[in-house]
Amino acid sequence: MTSSKAIEKHTVPHIKEAIRLQEYASQVFDLLNSRNAVKKALKKERILLNGKVARTADWIQEGQELQLLEEPVKPKKIFQLSFSVVFEDDFLAVIEKPSGYPTNGNYFKTIENALPFNLTSSTQPDALVYPLPVHRLDNPTSGLLLVAKTKSAQAQLSLAFERKEISKTYLAIVEGKFSEEEQIINDELDGKASETLAKATKFYQKEGNDFSLVELNPLTGRTHQLRKHLSMHGFPIVGDESYGAKFFLQKAIYLTAYKLQFKHPITSDTHALESQLSKRFLKF
Repeated sequence: MTSSKAIEKHTVPHIKEAIRLQEYASQVFDLLNSRNAVKKALKKERILLNGKVARTADWIQEGQELQLLEEPVKPKKIFQLSFSVVFEDDFLAVIEKPSGYPTNGNYFKTIENALPFNLTSSTQPDALVYPLPVHRLDNPTSGLLLVAKTKSAQAQLSLAFERKEISKTYLAIVEGKFSEEEQIINDELDGKASETLAKATKFYQKEGNDFSLVELNPLTGRTHQLRKHLSMHGFPIVGDESYGAKFFLQKAIYLTAYKLQFKHPITSDTHALESQLSKRFLKF
């Protein structure tokens, strides 16, 4: 079964040397920029040669008509969870992830499965079948999550994360009186170099116990990095039973992705976004 809608078309001009379709298609289709991408498209019968399904062994000749068909949409069971959309255009979105849900994974109740319920579909030729998160927030962590709606945005945002060109700032309420002096916590995690920039911005007392509101900037992206680093230095996040917390207020940890700054991969605009603190943070 092939899809009926062509999203790119090409007529082969005069060519000097014989070339196989698998090599040629990556040079003429904008949405297939590698031989591997062409191979996948051929396997899914998304390339037509003179109106017939193309094969890897086909040779290109002058005057042939090539078509790239849209990728068939696989039905997805949508998780009807509502959340706030901070920014959205045809290429990407930034949403407010509620705590208590995994970003993605082999579950139904994930943020990824709820994205189509909250976002509009992209009209771009390289639109993803469904929007996808380009990074993760832990299950109990709330806050700003960056989402791609097109393949090009997904690739460029992922690269920007690798190059550390996207800035994330978190807020945590921790047990104890954390230093107001900005410091780098650089304990290795699982044998890997890990760095977190941290400083306290406010202090509280409840029932004779000290608590601090700490601003955190992860300079690396290790699993549970912020939670582990704070706990290792004697300042577990309130509610974080996994990493030594003694105080629990509601069934959640007090950690949120508060600020997000990035360069838009398509428009090149710089976006500096800030989340609304949850009621439980404000109540504390």
